[in-house]
Amino acid sequence: MTIECLDECKWVLNTQKTTYAFGLGVDEMLTHLYWGPRLSFSSDIPEPLRTFHASFNNMRDMANLEYPSQSGMAYHEVCLKARLHDGSRDVILNYDSYSIGDVEIREEKCPKLTVILKDPHYSLTVHLHYIVYEKYDLIERYSEIINTGSELIQLDQAFSAAFYVPEGFPYRLTTISGGWAAEYTLNQEMLVPGKKVIESRRGATSHNSHPWFALDHGNSQECSGDVWFGALRWSGNWKMSFEHTPRNQIRILAGLNNYDFTWGLLPKNPLITPSVILGFTSQGFGQASRNLHHFQEDLILPKKHNKKLRKILYNSWEATYFDVNLENQTSLAEKAASIGVELFVMDDGWFGQRNTDMAGLGDWYVNTQKFPEGLDPLINKVNELGMDFGLWVEPEMVNPDSDLYRAHPEWVFQFPNREITRARHQLNLNLAKPEVKDFVFHMVDDLLNKYNIKFIKWDWNKSISEPGWPDVPKEHQQEVMVHYIKNLYDIFSKLRVSHPNVVFETCSGGGGRIDMGILSFTDQAWISDNTNPYDRLFIQEGYSHIYCPKSMVCWVTDAGDDNLFSLKYRFYSSMMGTLGIGANLNNYTEKQLKIAKKHIKRYKEIRPLIQEGEMYRLLSPRAGNVSAVQYMNVEKTEGVVFIFLQSSKFPENRFRLIFQGLNPESQYKISKISQKLSGRLLMSLGALITLDGHFKSELLKVTQIE
Repeated sequence: MTIECLDECKWVLNTQKTTYAFGLGVDEMLTHLYWGPRLSFSSDIPEPLRTFHASFNNMRDMANLEYPSQSGMAYHEVCLKARLHDGSRDVILNYDSYSIGDVEIREEKCPKLTVILKDPHYSLTVHLHYIVYEKYDLIERYSEIINTGSELIQLDQAFSAAFYVPEGFPYRLTTISGGWAAEYTLNQEMLVPGKKVIESRRGATSHNSHPWFALDHGNSQECSGDVWFGALRWSGNWKMSFEHTPRNQIRILAGLNNYDFTWGLLPKNPLITPSVILGFTSQGFGQASRNLHHFQEDLILPKKHNKKLRKILYNSWEATYFDVNLENQTSLAEKAASIGVELFVMDDGWFGQRNTDMAGLGDWYVNTQKFPEGLDPLINKVNELGMDFGLWVEPEMVNPDSDLYRAHPEWVFQFPNREITRARHQLNLNLAKPEVKDFVFHMVDDLLNKYNIKFIKWDWNKSISEPGWPDVPKEHQQEVMVHYIKNLYDIFSKLRVSHPNVVFETCSGGGGRIDMGILSFTDQAWISDNTNPYDRLFIQEGYSHIYCPKSMVCWVTDAGDDNLFSLKYRFYSSMMGTLGIGANLNNYTEKQLKIAKKHIKRYKEIRPLIQEGEMYRLLSPRAGNVSAVQYMNVEKTEGVVFIFLQSSKFPENRFRLIFQGLNPESQYKISKISQKLSGRLLMSLGALITLDGHFKSELLKVTQIE
């Protein structure tokens, strides 16, 4: 069974290849028991450990509690901290009951377990929810915190879940960090006694740290080894804590960041925490990624477009910047159509008095000096050329130099008697305010109703500062960052219902707000403003550890030295996800336009393999002079491999490429290799590849022989 309860006090959640178990342990505390490879017998599930403890500790501090709260002698990080109506800050959560049922997700019934915990004296109840995605080897966890009384309860910490890996092993933690234009850097470190925290306090997921982790014993590789991993579905302030305790537990907590956070829990108005997606595999980091990729493609990305191929886009930003007008956009559209582009996107500068980044944000009317007859003439021309039309917006921001700000200065985040911090000459609208939420929705809704727009690039270019919300009582003011994101999700939900055929792209100066929360509402993501084709190999590799290639937008631009990077190299670097063009086509020669057209045609041929196939990281750019990524269809009959050489050291630069994801008993033809080779040989001995020069690239076609 997928979910079963043993002896009325032990719950077992099984996927195809994993088991997760917890039950009532010492002192009737809900205790984690096991998470790892699927167990064949219920008798294999460990019993709760009864550990010797001195007077300085007790079992509440030392047990693997499934949802620990601040209570008694608990000195570790906990999921729930609360101030009760009489001033008590001691929260005891005793087991009450459970239920097993199904939840329908995309017409697919998924088993769901709910375990109810209650404080024995106060009107505080917590529902722990578990959804099992059997074929993806994933489990979703979140909590629902309920005030069943009549008095306000103040929550100071409300994480989604606590979970544990088996004790007695060393553990290596893999995380992702970075910065603007340097996103998705992979980091690995052995956990030592103490606590490691990764988080964002910026009001968004952030460029600097990412709500994803992987744990292994320090020896797992791309294709082998045990890997435990997890990711949050949340786009605001978040936190993950990894605690290596004195008795060699690894306690992991994930959820809402408790920084500058309190929640006034009103009677019968529950707080539902963000979901965390958990997985385990014994087949290395690559399989962990593919499990997440398939899950996103099927159940996370918006349903209307999740099974559709993403279109090749052209974005006008780098060609014209703010100086957009009907003439130069029409000229670019004609060039883009001539090389095979399918979607033309006009970027910033089309609205208000938007001639620089110092003015106009918030005034979402068409600038009639640039477009005297509105956007229809440009859109009609783009459509005549056989392309869809898309538009850039940044609805959550405002310039002080704008009609909107002059009319509603109270709509921005602010504290009394404090100056508001500006960045990029702009301020954050407080989306937690109902009137601001309504304004943002209607602005985008009106735009999509008025014009034949099929694509929206939704940007967000300033982290939130001075997050004041003086409109509400003081006990609710520090809820603002949570309400902000919930309202953002509501806006996207309504827009998707009203405009189901519009494709949305999330952007935040690149990768500042990308996560499985925002990807539940947007179809693709702009992952970095850094479009240097070599740097992108590193950024895209990090991104691929979590997110599917279909969601990853990659542009061919003019970034970097033309003497280093050929147009072929630029295209191959950008063809490993959803292809876009951001270069100034006005500067392209006829020869360059022909080369671009050839590569776009080739991408269209292999696009199903890249966007709907399975990705295998063969050689990492972090590990040496050569990197390679393979894509195969699920039938393992057809695929492609992208290879990138940084530089040659000797006259003949030969290396061995080990393939993945093939049928061992089948034979394959590899382009540029004359002989037929079996899948077994290609996945063990591999094939010799020759690539010479500096910043060279190659594309190999892999075809199974009937």
